[in-house]
Amino acid sequence: MRNGYFLGNRDRILNSTPMKLILLGYMGSGKSLVGKQLANTLNYPFQDLDKIIEDQEECTISQLFSNKGEIYFRRKETEILFEILQSNSYMVLSTGGGTPCYGSTMEKLLNHDEIITIYLKSSIPALTERLFMENDTRPLIDHLDTEEELQEFIGKHLFERAPVYERSQIIIDTTDLSVSEVSAQIVAQLF
Repeated sequence: MRNGYFLGNRDRILNSTPMKLILLGYMGSGKSLVGKQLANTLNYPFQDLDKIIEDQEECTISQLFSNKGEIYFRRKETEILFEILQSNSYMVLSTGGGTPCYGSTMEKLLNHDEIITIYLKSSIPALTERLFMENDTRPLIDHLDTEEELQEFIGKHLFERAPVYERSQIIIDTTDLSVSEVSAQIVAQLF
């Protein structure tokens, strides 16, 4: 039994309270890719919180950080997150890396019976390798020029964020797994 769900009976889960699967983890951990695969596997709608924010604000996350600042972004992110979660439908939702780490967001996620939080955990070297090639598109790391700087930044950031991520109901180490393998492990733990 986890958060009100009997994990051994898929029909009971699917015919009970709507289930919202919330993917958490550091940037580059694969939340969007895994989310799409998982949603496809479960035949659930997929939503990407960053994409929804960009659509509502009519600019990229980078532009939002640059033009209005991180505090504005975090407020908007929290507001939109809880608007999405008020729906009564099933969904897979990928969040931004910092989403659960501000205010009481993680506490609120954990206190909803229909929400299951899933932490996609990756090693610092794996995250560094994934993020270094795209650091110019990510506002928190676009100022880092070397892999060593990026690895140090990720290490410090994860030290701060890991205690929040680790509170998730399901934790999957994605370091050496494909997107399909991560999705399959999540499904196995759910059902």
